[in-house]
Amino acid sequence: SFKKRFYHVKIKSLEVASLQELGQRMDQVQRQAFHKTYGKIWDLAMIEVSVEAIASLTQYYDQPLRCFTFGDFQLVPTIEEFEGILGCPLGGRKSYLFSGLYPSMARVSKVVKIAAQELDRVKQNINGLVEIPMKHLEGKAKALADQGEWTSFVDVLALSVFGIVLFQNVDELVDLAVTGAFLAYHHNKESPVIAVLDDAYDTFDLRCEKSSARIVCCTPALYVWLVSHIFRHESR
Repeated sequence: SFKKRFYHVKIKSLEVASLQELGQRMDQVQRQAFHKTYGKIWDLAMIEVSVEAIASLTQYYDQPLRCFTFGDFQLVPTIEEFEGILGCPLGGRKSYLFSGLYPSMARVSKVVKIAAQELDRVKQNINGLVEIPMKHLEGKAKALADQGEWTSFVDVLALSVFGIVLFQNVDELVDLAVTGAFLAYHHNKESPVIAVLDDAYDTFDLRCEKSSARIVCCTPALYVWLVSHIFRHESR
């Protein structure tokens, strides 16, 4: 008889306490402004993800079909579902695709209101990729909130969510690849939905190629998707 292979997986726990604290500084008007510009991405930082649920879900990933197979039925995370979860409908927008080029510190500086020289001073180089420490962005966001500079505060908070929640990478660091995705959305409204979904598929494909793997993707979005289907089937 066929014996199902069991995969040992490690789930990356999100360090979102600081994001939640920053978000609490916004009043209703500012939260509406955030949602109008960036959709529901900050809401994902408020999701309490069940690590056990995500670990169990990984066991049902069917790599040849690129879906989750549960006995006699299959579930597939779709673009439309992730549009709703992120609150970033594609519509006529262009989808973000990594060009292979990283943004300059000068471009980043204009949005986050941190001098390019200061970013150059605090940046870290991890395996050849430039990273901005999350603590530095947090400090800037707090200063902007104290000064009542809410438009810039919203941008810094959104960049932090991109780096910590949407595209997980190195702990407590936001790399320039992710910053490029944020700037593409900020300047040109290039949707990150397909990139986030592709990141999840790549993670599960990698899991199938190894006996053990670390799940590094937007787990809050994946968890919201999973829970929505569980309750949908239970209500039938």
